[in-house]
Formats: sequence, structure tokens, C-alpha cells
Amino acid sequence: MIALIDYGAGNLTSVRKALTALGAELMTPGTPEELADAAALIVPGVGHFAATRALAGPWRNAIRAAAGRGTPLLGICVGMQWLFEGSDEAPEVPGLGILSGRVERLRGDAARRLKIPHVGWNALDVTPGSRLLRGLEPGPHVYFTHSYAAPVTADCVGAATHAHGFAAAVERDNVFGVQFHPEKSSDAGLRILRNFLEVTR
Repeated sequence: MIALIDYGAGNLTSVRKALTALGAELMTPGTPEELADAAALIVPGVGHFAATRALAGPWRNAIRAAAGRGTPLLGICVGMQWLFEGSDEAPEVPGLGILSGRVERLRGDAARRLKIPHVGWNALDVTPGSRLLRGLEPGPHVYFTHSYAAPVTADCVGAATHAHGFAAAVERDNVFGVQFHPEKSSDAGLRILRNFLEVTR
């Protein structure tokens, strides 16, 4: 059973629909204690990083403990940003801190008509060997909507560019994250979710 964590800022309906279509069994835990029996965790998210404040305390501790036991963890959009140390969007709110680095505001480029927020389809530069992005065609296009992004670090397995490069997908052991919305990214997005489900099995 995969725990889809609802902290009031996730687009749970579309994520749940996509995962259910792939045959996943899902639950939405009401307490942090319920995470102990989950086969995997997914932290979705849209909007402002400050919403992750709801994951402080017991939720944060339970998610860190599960990841420490080797339970697969996937962060989506703001959920991926939360895996890092924090974000300039809400400097007073700590991230989970499993991945090193801070999330920063994207830069636009008026001359190239690259606006912020970054909304729409963009190509991924995929790192060979990624379990999360396995089987994708070269340069797959996925759907983004965000104003902040994580830096490209050693954990980045998929980069994208919007005036400058940023981490679009990250992977470290059993911890995964995507800045884009796989549930809205057509066949490529479904393949990524299917890959995560295979990791959970």
C-alpha cells in the first residue's frame, strides 16, 4: 500500500487517478503512525513552499524514519523541493533535508520571452542509469508549473532549462523527486510513475 500524503497543498485527485490507472493501491494516512506500514510514500504539492510547514514535527519525523528504513519516497513539484534543505520562497520553513542544497527562484529572460512562473512543456536531459527515468525516449517532454527550482547537484538525474538549468528529477538510493507533474505529462509521466511503482515492489 502506497501512502499518498495530504498536507493541504497537493493535487491528490490527479495523482491518485494516474496511479490507480497503473494498478497501485493507495491510502491517504490520517496520522504519521500509519506510515510505518506503507510500502512507499508520495509527497505531492502545488503552490507555495510555506505549505510544507504542515509537515513539521511528527509527520517530518515519520517520513524521515521511513526513508531511513529504505521505504521508497517520491516528492512531486513542491514535494520534491521539500526534500532539500529549504527554499528561498519561505526561508523560515525548513525542508526535509535528505538532499543537500536550497531551492531558489527561477530567472526569466525577457529577450527570449521566458517568463516566471515557468508553465508548460519542457524537455528533460536524462542521466543514464536512472531508475526513475528508465525507458524514456531521448529528450522527453514533461509538464511544469513553478517559479522555484532546486540546483543541479550530484543527485540530479534529469535536468531542464528555463533561462538557466535546474534539477527536474533527483534520485538518491530510495529517495526520488520530480519538479514537473508526471500525472499531467502524458506517456512519459506515466512511465515515470510506473518506474516508481516497480521500485516499490
